[in-house]
Amino acid sequence: MKWETIERPGYFGKRKSEITELYNKKFGEDNWRIAWHWNQETVPFLFACHLYEDGYFNDSFKREGLWKELVSTAKDVYDYQESDVESGLDYLIQKGDATHLQDISIRRVVLRRGWKFEGSKLVQIRGHYDCWGQNLSPGKVQFHLQDLIEKPQLAGWWNENSIEDFYQSNKLLQVKKLL
Repeated sequence: MKWETIERPGYFGKRKSEITELYNKKFGEDNWRIAWHWNQETVPFLFACHLYEDGYFNDSFKREGLWKELVSTAKDVYDYQESDVESGLDYLIQKGDATHLQDISIRRVVLRRGWKFEGSKLVQIRGHYDCWGQNLSPGKVQFHLQDLIEKPQLAGWWNENSIEDFYQSNKLLQVKKLL
């Protein structure tokens, strides 16, 4: 099976269901996919998630004090909805309208570092107006392999060279290519 890249679709957010429906109508339900361009290869969602997570892992060493403050404050973290915690460590468990990866990545980094959440608060890490969102939003945390972010980088709510910049700029819409 050959896949042809159509475009770099960028951010879906809460429009994910609407965009999925549009692509299903336009290309047929099994005739398109979202993938990521990485180091001259096309990689699937879970591979992109691990790169995304590695950005957070790298950050946990650069700003270890912030991360230790998080684990001492939080009993867990979430992105959009408190029910996001039900995803645990599994990137494939996505129940809401928008994909949430940062909470899962942070949980996995905490585990990788041998830490545990010891706090009493459920902490949201989305908003850019509170401490945790300002510091740990994927649009704020610098990606660890910035040279491999596709150029030109896509513009959006995220900072250039951030984890979110990688995720959105390297995202591809592909359709099955007829041979």
